[in-house]
Amino acid sequence: MLTSLLRQWQRRRLRDPAYAAMYQEHPDELVSLDCETTSLDPAAAELLSIGAVKLRGNRILASEALYLLVRPRQAPSADNVRIHGLRPLDVSQGLAAEDAVRRLLDFIGGRPLLGYYLEYDLAVLNRYVRPWLGVPLPQRRIEISGRYYDYKLRQNPDAHIDLSLASICRDLDMPTLPRHDALNDAINAAMLYLALKRRGYG
Repeated sequence: MLTSLLRQWQRRRLRDPAYAAMYQEHPDELVSLDCETTSLDPAAAELLSIGAVKLRGNRILASEALYLLVRPRQAPSADNVRIHGLRPLDVSQGLAAEDAVRRLLDFIGGRPLLGYYLEYDLAVLNRYVRPWLGVPLPQRRIEISGRYYDYKLRQNPDAHIDLSLASICRDLDMPTLPRHDALNDAINAAMLYLALKRRGYG
């Protein structure tokens, strides 16, 4: 009830009615999302790339994936390049952050969002969304690490649960695409979601 009232209040505050579809949840699709950024501090991080892929039922719609390079205000540091492989030359050809976020919102619509430590990505995205639309992203959220934690806790309430991505993938016997690539990470999260769904935690 409280969530419903909050969504209604937010929708009334929405500055651009073209994005009212964010409040209409898609009946059978989700979007797996990941962002690569210049920092682990969501208050300071700039977007470098955005990856998103739709899921319909038990299928990952890789042919409908979205991958956007984003041009930050400051060039990524050498340490950042080593992590993401995105050189200043690469991101200099990217979209302005505001344009990239608009394209992402058009792609998502009202679909629920899923990801691995999704809260960080949404905190970064909401720094762009809130000043523009007057509200944060309202879509329902599915956190992979939380679903996995519930799954393991049910098996053994006293166990130490390793929530690192590598450990989760090993335990669920899932392959992993190369990390620190926004689209690969979004697809990895989508595969883990389906693996947990098959175990009754979707």
